[in-house]
Amino acid sequence: MQCLISSPSHLVTMALLVPHQARLALVAAESELKVPFADELPARQEQLAALQNTEEFDVLVVGGGATGVGCALDAVTRNLKTALVERSDFSSGTSSRSTKLIHGGVRYLQKAIMQLDYEQYKMVKEALLERANLLEIAPHLSAPLPIMLPVYKWWQLPYYWAGIKMYDVVAGIYCLKSSYVLSKSKALELFPMLKKDKLVGAIVYYDGQHNDARMNLAIGLTAARYGAAVANYTEVVHLLKSTDPQTGKQKVCGAHCRDVITGKEFDVKAKCVINATGPFTDSLRKMDNQESQNICQPSAGVHIVIPGYYSPDNMGLLDPATSDGRVIFFLPWENMTIAGTTDTPTSVTAHPIPGEDDINFILREVRNYLSADVEVRRGDVLAAWSGIRPLVTDPNSKDTQSICRNHVVSISDSGLVTIAGGKWTTYRSMAEETLDAAVERLALSAGPCKTVGLMLDGAKGWTPTFYIRLVQDYGLEKEVAQHLASTYGAKAYDVAKIAQVTGQRWPIVGKRLVSEFPYIEAEVLYAIKEYACTAIDIIARRTRLGFLNVQAADEALPRIVEIMGKELDWSQEKRTAELDAARKFLYHEMGYRSRSEQLTKTSEINLDYQEVVRYKKRFHKFDKERKGFITTVDVQQVLENINVHIDENSLHEILNEVDLNKNGQVEIDEFLQLMSAVKKGQVSDSRLAILMKTVEESLDKRGPVTVDRSGGGV
Repeated sequence: MQCLISSPSHLVTMALLVPHQARLALVAAESELKVPFADELPARQEQLAALQNTEEFDVLVVGGGATGVGCALDAVTRNLKTALVERSDFSSGTSSRSTKLIHGGVRYLQKAIMQLDYEQYKMVKEALLERANLLEIAPHLSAPLPIMLPVYKWWQLPYYWAGIKMYDVVAGIYCLKSSYVLSKSKALELFPMLKKDKLVGAIVYYDGQHNDARMNLAIGLTAARYGAAVANYTEVVHLLKSTDPQTGKQKVCGAHCRDVITGKEFDVKAKCVINATGPFTDSLRKMDNQESQNICQPSAGVHIVIPGYYSPDNMGLLDPATSDGRVIFFLPWENMTIAGTTDTPTSVTAHPIPGEDDINFILREVRNYLSADVEVRRGDVLAAWSGIRPLVTDPNSKDTQSICRNHVVSISDSGLVTIAGGKWTTYRSMAEETLDAAVERLALSAGPCKTVGLMLDGAKGWTPTFYIRLVQDYGLEKEVAQHLASTYGAKAYDVAKIAQVTGQRWPIVGKRLVSEFPYIEAEVLYAIKEYACTAIDIIARRTRLGFLNVQAADEALPRIVEIMGKELDWSQEKRTAELDAARKFLYHEMGYRSRSEQLTKTSEINLDYQEVVRYKKRFHKFDKERKGFITTVDVQQVLENINVHIDENSLHEILNEVDLNKNGQVEIDEFLQLMSAVKKGQVSDSRLAILMKTVEESLDKRGPVTVDRSGGGV
């Protein structure tokens, strides 16, 4: 029989804590804790050496997502000798593909009240307590966010108001800010993109928002600073077992691991092995016991990113009842807008792909809530991703088909500890519960949990005005300084110190990877110190460029690979392979394929006669010889006439986006397909379409030189 650990025992304790007591708990905890790597993190090679050379760890955590790194931090701060291995990168799975909210779950509370479900209520209560803690321990990576719930029927106003107020009441002293009701005019003032028709008013409530991948990394780096041996790209090949001399039973005593990068294999011995592998929970459970029943029921959640002008800078939107009953969030994030999520059953995969049906479903729901003045275009989807939510069934439940609403901690007969399910917000309490169970069942010598109020990497010394010092001390652009401060906290100084001088009057240091985003080249070098091993690690998790704009990420990749290649001494073959792998990642997992397929050789040209005439006239301003196609040379000649210069490489990239048969030229039918796709909203921000329109307008404005202006022929 497996041992199931029931509801969290720390709820009562945490409920009694008020904010200043949480800080006192922090002082008490930190006075007992040593931070052996406060100044500099050990390199990945040193971490691998520690894994191989340590005779026995107290705890080995498998999985580098939010729950896994949470368990590692909890264990190491209890003075347990701790190790963590992750077969890919930290936060490479679900933990980097969330809705970016730190929340209790308004919809769960609604179910708790409507169904008189105490378990749902406890889950919301726990999440709200953890929300408050997370906002306190990582203020640079998280902040409160107001979310608007628009109301279109009068009877819904008191109904929703009561539910949202209950959310505040349950949060109690941890309520971020009190919710409030808005009139129709005030709602439109704060969210001008909102659909006006039949709008009655709105309710605004507060939840937290964070940079999920960076938060995950901050927890992992904090564990490393406290002495945990953590290594990404280190997979478990099989579990190690030994025979218990007292009972004669087989006990898990570690794992046989493989360094994915070098292929080297080695054993990591541990008194306790914790399975925190998210959607891959069952794979490790079956390594322990082939007869184990599957407990993970994965669900896919797709999100899309659209330009920031779709939402106000500091106001989110909640659609509580979409056309098929799912909840959609519409949130500002990193100067963009995130919309999602879907919730559909899926199979477990390390490389989930966002489907076109899900993308279009989200766009349809967004259109329902935005004003008709705002044209929601398919071409405005800058990135899209799918995350696998690891819903679980209770392995000890008689009804094994019922999905557990929260999480389960189970310990197998051989001692494998599994933590499965749950949500991002409650990672810390899940880790505490897991370690409490492991300490008790496996008789580990450890003190109580110390992670309540324990500041994460970069949090100490950070203030909301910290970025000003970066501008003043290093000559960084304001936008870049704000980005560095909100990403690295007080550690932003370490990034600024290695930033190269630009040679310009301003900014003095900090060369951007791409012009429209505040990511700088120095971050690539710093990311290697943060255990980044691949170009994908940089664009997806150390920076968030791949999640924000796939085209911009694609443009930044050659320089990223060049910097990493030089620092890590990559061969030319390795550099080419890294570039190809990163582009494949963008194409499949970040929605580049869906974006690029909006314009294909078989796309239907949907233009009326007048539009065809107008666009052919525009095309022939470049194709003066009526060849039926244009090349970079044709475009360059026209640009010279209006004193505009674009280098040949950039021009080639601009034309290549439209050159469907990749023959180095854009035929007139390819141009008409482009303009048709722009008209239908399937393609937006086409550089060639905008360039040709701008040039045409400039040439028409000039017009032919009149006789009197030329001197009358004299």
